[in-house]
Amino acid sequence: MERLLILNPGSTSTKLAVFDGEEPLFVESITHSAEELAPFDCVADQYEFRRELVLDCLKRHSVPLDSLTAIVSRGGLLTPIEAGAYEVNDDMVWQLKNKPQNEHASNVGAMIARSISLQLGIPAYIYDGVTVDELLPINKLTGLPSMRRKGMGHNLNTRAAALRYARESGRDYKDITVIVAHLGGGISVNLHHNGKIEDFISDEEGPFSPERAGGLPMFDVIKECFSGRYDYKGMMKLVKNQGGLMAHLGTTDSRAVEQMIQSGDAHAKLVYDAMILNIAKNIAKCAPNVCGKVDAILLTGGIAYSQYVTSEIEKRVSFLAPVVVYPGEDEMRSLALGGLRVLRGQETAKIFHKSESANG
Repeated sequence: MERLLILNPGSTSTKLAVFDGEEPLFVESITHSAEELAPFDCVADQYEFRRELVLDCLKRHSVPLDSLTAIVSRGGLLTPIEAGAYEVNDDMVWQLKNKPQNEHASNVGAMIARSISLQLGIPAYIYDGVTVDELLPINKLTGLPSMRRKGMGHNLNTRAAALRYARESGRDYKDITVIVAHLGGGISVNLHHNGKIEDFISDEEGPFSPERAGGLPMFDVIKECFSGRYDYKGMMKLVKNQGGLMAHLGTTDSRAVEQMIQSGDAHAKLVYDAMILNIAKNIAKCAPNVCGKVDAILLTGGIAYSQYVTSEIEKRVSFLAPVVVYPGEDEMRSLALGGLRVLRGQETAKIFHKSESANG
């Protein structure tokens, strides 16, 4: 049986797991304090620190290194890539060290995976990396040539949902057409067609969510930017962390909002219903790509546990296609299943080539 080491570094933690086939042997999240991370100038500098924590964790769980078959890591901020598996090679490590798209904790995951894989002589992969972008050219264009739409977002979780739907319906992923809505702290919607994520509505242009402002009236945003109340960081914080339910109701917890509604709070119901309506509208916006010929609409992410939210969305979009709910997200399992598909010959890992002109 295959034994996989799964790595998923975050800004304040390093999640890791070992899977025996499709079953987890253990899953652990190691938290890093601000004091621990303070000495490091950039994410790449955390490599040795996090690598030692991973190795120590394996020792604590009595997992011999030579028992591992492969390593799968959350992908870092590479230049735009396709969905699926990529071998972790020297070009990828160079890109993440020298020319990443941005600073992100996941950048160090591939570095650790490469180091351990070379030591053991086993393969290492990233799967459905952070910078997956398969948008069709027609979906990238906006009203300004200098600004293009991007397909980067919740692709690991949404693609896992699409693959699950394909498996459960006895079809190949390339043969299904589904719209997937990820309902979490940020909300995004994408279209899976012809084995690609051909359209994507990100949490900066789509519905508002527990903490994101979503799409906003452009002229008002421009006025706010030049009002003198905010600098660049302040505006980014406003729309990324202080928007949506937080701005209207002072909480990012959808369960708390539903309790407000049950207690008779009419304003909370108006805001929550507006968020739900916006989700439904953005699901419908994906349908013209395929002339409305959609097999299913999939709802996933933490808020998909809410019967109220999913039933209200279903009422508004079931005219397009049946709604299937896959609540929650399990990134570790998604990474493990991706690696297994490669090891079992169901998928071929792609090769990454560095780009020295990429933005650092």
